[in-house]
Amino acid sequence: MSINADSARNIQPRRKGPLELRRKQAAVEMSDQHLLDTKGPGQFVHTDPWRVLRIQSEFVEGFGALADIGKAVSVFGSARTKPGSPYYEMGVEVGRKLAEAGVAVITGGGPGSMEAANRGTVEGNGVSVGLGIELPFEQGLNQWVDLGINFRYFFARKTMFVKYAQGFIVLPGGLGTLDELFEAMVLVQTRKVTSFPIVLLGVDFWGPMIDWIRGTLVAEGMVSEKDLDLIQVVDDPAEAVDRVLHVPPAPSLNGEQRPE
Repeated sequence: MSINADSARNIQPRRKGPLELRRKQAAVEMSDQHLLDTKGPGQFVHTDPWRVLRIQSEFVEGFGALADIGKAVSVFGSARTKPGSPYYEMGVEVGRKLAEAGVAVITGGGPGSMEAANRGTVEGNGVSVGLGIELPFEQGLNQWVDLGINFRYFFARKTMFVKYAQGFIVLPGGLGTLDELFEAMVLVQTRKVTSFPIVLLGVDFWGPMIDWIRGTLVAEGMVSEKDLDLIQVVDDPAEAVDRVLHVPPAPSLNGEQRPE
């Protein structure tokens, strides 16, 4: 692809895994896009097997960086949340409360609610972690991230959110937040993870979604009524932190309580 100097100046800088790209270099396609977009028949044979090594390296790097962070909670929310807004302040309070409880905070490392949670963690003298992702528009890790990792692939990044957290706190957000929320619900529903609380913060925001799940999915038999028990909805950041940290032992498959 040929790019002239004027066009190159207008290309937003972005990250590609550990790389930081500017101008013409930032115009290359994303790693996820290159992996998932359909090319010509048989073309993948010459590239995809070798790409496995790069994917493997992301898991190795993530596991190595996060193995010693200790007890942690992943916090999600919109990148578009404005500083000073009620949702932003809720994120700050969540981060601070988790830090004061001796718990590390893992976010997507971007702006908005993610920045808020990382900021509160730093203010509470806790461990502030950000897991960035290669995007067509550069966000970069926010200034409140102490331990940051940049990923090329969403699936590697999403594994880290679950593997190194004991639960999720979900602030109001958009498609990315919903993606993380519903994937976590499926993992708990299918018992891929156990003793894993998912707490939604903001009754007015999440209430209509809960009503839709109950009034449409449950009513149509697409999910069970008990699946709504996979999530809890609260308005108070302190209550959200308390619920995510004090989850009762998960039932075993025969219905008996199992110790943590």
